[in-house]
Amino acid sequence: MDLLTETEAEKGRERRLVAMHLQAIEDNPLDAADIEMFEMFERERWSHERRLAHILERAAKARFVSAAE
Repeated sequence: MDLLTETEAEKGRERRLVAMHLQAIEDNPLDAADIEMFEMFERERWSHERRLAHILERAAKARFVSAAE
């Protein structure tokens, strides 16, 4: 499994903080669960491919739960 370098993870963290600020300006801030998820990605230095797969899996599960209701 590929991991980001610490430098790459830190650059990603900086981009996330800027993106979070812009989302807040647009009155669409990330919720606590999303922030926690992105912090986990950075802490564990997940590759971009693994992050995307995780997010897509969460979205698919959320769609499944919504369709079942």
